[in-house]
Amino acid sequence: MTSRPPRLSTQLIHHPYRPPSEFDATVPGVYKASSVFFPNVAALRQRRWDDKSAYTYGLHGTPTTFMLEERLATLEGARHVLLAPSGLSAITTVDIALLRQGDRVVLPDNVYGPSLNFVEHELAHWGIEHRLYDPMDAASLAAALSPEVKLVWLEAPGSVTLEFPDLRTLVRTVREKAPQAVVALDNTWGAGLAFAPFDLGEGLGVDLTVHALTKYPSGGGDVLMGSIACRDPALYQTLAWAHSRLGLGVGLNDVEAVLRSLPSLELRYHAQDRAARRIAQWCSAQPEFVRVLHPATPGSPGHEHWQSLCSAAAGLLTVELDPRFTPAQGDAFVDALRVFRIAWSWGGPVSLAVPYHASRMRRLPTPYQGTLVRLCIGLEAVDDLIADLAQAKDSVLRAG
Repeated sequence: MTSRPPRLSTQLIHHPYRPPSEFDATVPGVYKASSVFFPNVAALRQRRWDDKSAYTYGLHGTPTTFMLEERLATLEGARHVLLAPSGLSAITTVDIALLRQGDRVVLPDNVYGPSLNFVEHELAHWGIEHRLYDPMDAASLAAALSPEVKLVWLEAPGSVTLEFPDLRTLVRTVREKAPQAVVALDNTWGAGLAFAPFDLGEGLGVDLTVHALTKYPSGGGDVLMGSIACRDPALYQTLAWAHSRLGLGVGLNDVEAVLRSLPSLELRYHAQDRAARRIAQWCSAQPEFVRVLHPATPGSPGHEHWQSLCSAAAGLLTVELDPRFTPAQGDAFVDALRVFRIAWSWGGPVSLAVPYHASRMRRLPTPYQGTLVRLCIGLEAVDDLIADLAQAKDSVLRAG
């Protein structure tokens, strides 16, 4: 049979040209794939993805995801990083990887709400118990520990109310009372910049961190992604295989967006930190706010722990309105804001405000009786943000 050249479609798909490999630029290239080619069957059978030595399938990594994972490992002070579709996905992956029927997980009462929701529903259905502790009382944590505890979660600071715990004492308590337990920290607020969770001093450190890259690493308010970081190779293997079995993947354009934002992370984080401190100082002088919850502000719960450990304080603060103001007035105060927008999340360029009620968020007794308003500081001019808070306060709260 006379051979003929391949048809045009085949030529285009199997074109032999390969660009030179020496290209280098500020922004890394984006490698997208589901199928990854092998040179032969032996390579197909021998390649491994779990040690990042090779590529097997797009879900298990491309040069783009490996690059982000390695940069995040540097940011977190870790050795191994896995990417997840969201911060909550990173949390639930840790739970699923490390807990089995009959085990127990321990969480602070001020834990991220969706994390507790997962524990109270899905994990409970699978025969996994949980206990809550007061993060500001190490004795409360000690009382919650037992041989059944395989995972202990820490929050620094707590969700919404921003209490900053004594992390060293909490970690030490777990090591002494439940050495079999893995200690996990939600490090989204710290972002790898405020403190070093794997090196807390006194020979103490957490075993793993999760990070909602949706927040500061993305910085644009347009990406959903999370990460899990650890140092121990065996722990990483446990997490990586659970991650693989769950079929978790992230979009490569989102990975590109985070890679583009990482170089400005430190600048943005500290700018939002400075702005939040100024706003916290202004809020502290307003009689309508009976409490300003911000770790770097004297009088905020755990301020002394923050001061002994941290060099920064992110861009979050929460104000507690005087209890004489009704929940409806608290909502009206948020509605009256014009520069602050109403939305979940934080860490982006736009400042956000959301009202909360502590009694609906906490299972243990809470000292917060008034409406809580969480303020997420963006990149607007600080004077404009303070003016916006002032006009909303004067038009709604003073009038009330």
